[in-house]
Amino acid sequence: MNVFGEKWTFTSFGESHGAAIGGVLDGVPAGLHINFDMIREELNRRAGRPITNDQSPITNGASKRALREPDEVEWLSGVLDGVTLGTPIAFIIRNKDARPEDYEYLKHTYRIGHADKVYELKYGIRDWRGGGRASARETAARVVAGTIAKQELTAKGIRIHAELIQVGAEIDPAKFADTIAAYQKDGDSIGGIIECRINGLPAGTGEPIFDKLQAHLAFAMMSINACKGFEYGTGFGGVTQPGSEINSISGGISGGISDGTEIVFRCVFKPTPSTPKAGIKGRHDACVATRAVPVVEAMTALVLVNYSA
Repeated sequence: MNVFGEKWTFTSFGESHGAAIGGVLDGVPAGLHINFDMIREELNRRAGRPITNDQSPITNGASKRALREPDEVEWLSGVLDGVTLGTPIAFIIRNKDARPEDYEYLKHTYRIGHADKVYELKYGIRDWRGGGRASARETAARVVAGTIAKQELTAKGIRIHAELIQVGAEIDPAKFADTIAAYQKDGDSIGGIIECRINGLPAGTGEPIFDKLQAHLAFAMMSINACKGFEYGTGFGGVTQPGSEINSISGGISGGISDGTEIVFRCVFKPTPSTPKAGIKGRHDACVATRAVPVVEAMTALVLVNYSA
């Protein structure tokens, strides 16, 4: 499926080395003033570029393509003078640094750890140009849609903040850049953990049994490229602690329903399987988790806006 949500529906389209990627966001109310600067900032975060001109480039192992793509959003419909019309919002981001010739060697082979083989098994055909639809390039469109949703939530007092809390075994943020650089220098990659906090969400958000809030969050997070795990509250670490010590830690959700306190969840992202050390050519990240932070926020916003719409 390429459609997310029921009240605010987001349809994603495009391939990594095609003409463009983009999306259609429907269900957005009329009269929302879109902060285009905020969208540009979020796209810069996803790419690993400096957010403002006075900042130096971020040392996070981002791929050369991510740093070169301008990610300029072209608004096709649904917006007039920066204000939503209540009609479907359609936008595209043209792929300016697409180089399909870099991947011609994949026409007749599959990369280990990628979706190359399963796409061909399922559809009988695949886009071999850098992973096509399965490429993380697609997440730029999610960031655009999610940032619009975030603006709607902010107006209602709901705040979302994610950050990288671990790179490999390293938990000191001051050492993240050096850790990533060491793997990059060795032609390798490393994974990471992102923690996301939600504040201001009213109690009572979520439904019991099959519509639990954490189930929707997990569904959204696990749809992000390279995400391999989701936990909230005590998470997997709680299995080693007695119930008498942790039974009051809810992570902001009980019985699938928000309790009005801060919601905390974490996602683990695997290392990029395509590395020079593995003998795979291409323009790849040394740590995809660094660039996934705004994507986690965007998908969280798309989940929550469907509850508050």
